[in-house]
Amino acid sequence: MTGYAQLWRAAPRDWVDAAAAWRELAGPVRRRCHGLAARAGRLRTGWSGGAASAAGGRLTELRGELVGVLPALVEADQVLAEFAARLHAAKARLAEAVALADRTGVQVDRHGVASAVPAPSRSAGRRWVGPEAGVLRAEPAVATAADVARVAADVRGALALADAADREAAGRLDELASAARSGWVAPPPPGRPATGSPPALVRVWWAGLSPAQRRWLVLHEPARVGRLDGVPAAARDQANRLLLADRRDALSADRRKLSARLPGWPGDRAGLRRVEAALAGLDGIAGRLAAGPPRAYLLGLDERGDGRAVVALGNPDRSAQVLTYVPGMTSDLADAPGELSRAGRVLDRCAGIAPGEETAAVLWLDYDAPDFLPEASSSAQARDAGPGLHRFQEGLRATHDGPPARQTVLGHSYGSVVVGGAARDHGLAADALVFVGSPGVGVDRAEALRLPPERVWASTAPDDVIRLVEPPGQLAGRAVLATSPLATAVSLLRPDDHRLWFGHDPADPDFGGRTFPSARAGHTGYWEPGNPALDGMARIVLGRPVPSPGA
Repeated sequence: MTGYAQLWRAAPRDWVDAAAAWRELAGPVRRRCHGLAARAGRLRTGWSGGAASAAGGRLTELRGELVGVLPALVEADQVLAEFAARLHAAKARLAEAVALADRTGVQVDRHGVASAVPAPSRSAGRRWVGPEAGVLRAEPAVATAADVARVAADVRGALALADAADREAAGRLDELASAARSGWVAPPPPGRPATGSPPALVRVWWAGLSPAQRRWLVLHEPARVGRLDGVPAAARDQANRLLLADRRDALSADRRKLSARLPGWPGDRAGLRRVEAALAGLDGIAGRLAAGPPRAYLLGLDERGDGRAVVALGNPDRSAQVLTYVPGMTSDLADAPGELSRAGRVLDRCAGIAPGEETAAVLWLDYDAPDFLPEASSSAQARDAGPGLHRFQEGLRATHDGPPARQTVLGHSYGSVVVGGAARDHGLAADALVFVGSPGVGVDRAEALRLPPERVWASTAPDDVIRLVEPPGQLAGRAVLATSPLATAVSLLRPDDHRLWFGHDPADPDFGGRTFPSARAGHTGYWEPGNPALDGMARIVLGRPVPSPGA
């Protein structure tokens, strides 16, 4: 059982570093696998006969054993990183309890027992607090029985969270240790859920597999596992990290071939640019996957075309609150790290408002975002994205551990068209919808989004050019005009015009939803530190009261 002083001294960073050490072993293991494959190839060209076949077979077995370790390395990284995150949350809760004790005059001893400070024990109006009795505090008023009970409950809650995290991590590591002896992988029975299957059915299928069978699927069918809504985030992350490494190797080989023949094949320049753009996108994703905390989970990846990515900061299956952020026009794989940083800023603000709360933020860039204004004038790409976003949100519900999380879906710019269309046409498993910098969401009233209107939120900055968006044919002129000193004058000429490209402005009170304030931030500044819009988004994610625009 985790003790009070033990939790106070615990260092989550040490566990983050241990997780990184396990994750980084994947590089040497992959290089050794490639080396064995190369040696086996050379062996086949220069040696034949029974002995050669036996040697080749043994090399293949060795390579298979090494490859089988790869999912387990990512899994060890996940276990330790998640333990570090929950330990950090427990410490934050404990710090809150100690701060409350300090304010109310409750004494917390070295064993975490809370009591009122006896009046005769007061000395010069000051006392020592904390498990190490190493912090001198000014003496507050005498604690009441209610104060003592509240502090004691908060301390118990922090210790219980740390204790549960410790037991779970120990159990998962024991299973990995057992798998090292009995075998990392084992083939699963026939039958796989079809693409697009309901996430609840996928979850039932996955739950019926053994850990070794799940690792086999991650290893041998990563493209299927990595995109299947209803498979837990941990397994999808393992599969997609393997895919990322494989696809980066393949693209690097393509780049070498194209570069080698480029002088004689000028037509390959465009192909080389596409390959280099895809590599840059994958490298950006890989960089964030190697960083943290919070640990990132790769839930979807496709380097083709403009590229797609679904990345979570924190494990959405373990968090009490989950934000899904859908970005807008021009977003592609190369933009994913920057867009993910926006989701991360909301996460950071959530931590500032509610220390100790376990929250995750997901970048959902799993649609073909418009690249140019003519594309952005159509709802076609948003309509195509709707089924996928609906299924993803259903998957979050299906794979979540414990009580259901509070789920919030946030769309920015054209992303709000995606969110609105998905909610209207398919319904979204969400407790709140949030639109920022929206050109309309495909409906004229909040109730058409299949949620109670009080759970629909919007904000648009006073100087956001989206306010100047008009029906097709005039957006380009308005956007150009918005960069000139005439923008304010133009907006004053149409102060009551709330009809935007894709319906009524959701930030207008007449839309029927709720609004929250934003500072002057243009079209992309909603996530800037100090902008009340950032605070509003975080409060909605947490389910906390949100100040009204006029407050």
